[in-house]
Amino acid sequence: MFGRTSRPEPDAIEVLIGARATFSGQLQCDASIRIDGAVNQGRIETPANVILTETATVNCDIVARVVSIRGKFKGVIQAERVELLNGSQVGGVLNVNSFYMDDNVLMRAAVNIRADTMTDVKPPSPPANPTIPVLTGDASSGTPPTFPVE
Repeated sequence: MFGRTSRPEPDAIEVLIGARATFSGQLQCDASIRIDGAVNQGRIETPANVILTETATVNCDIVARVVSIRGKFKGVIQAERVELLNGSQVGGVLNVNSFYMDDNVLMRAAVNIRADTMTDVKPPSPPANPTIPVLTGDASSGTPPTFPVE
């Protein structure tokens, strides 16, 4: 009777935290989430989008495909794309593949572009037998120092 036969479209907003609502805790959903109210702590997770409107005040971690912020946010975001829209105030860490920022945005956050792919990148190995050139010469005699010839 109450079962769902198919998943909603990713852009369909099924969860709404209203302007006069306050939420704390973990929120998981298959559809997009719109927040007009307050989220005091916790985590929001969806494979779709999260939209923070101009009345939203959110202090939590968010994992989503796209996060669009017009209100206030503080926390850690893991997303494909983050959009900081006109008037937003953001603090924390943004781990993203794509980033957009309007004018008139207050941002005090670290932005890690392509942070999820950086774990696969390894620094090159140092050479097996490194040679370090040593300058020879006497600076007090006025002759410029030179590298020895091998």
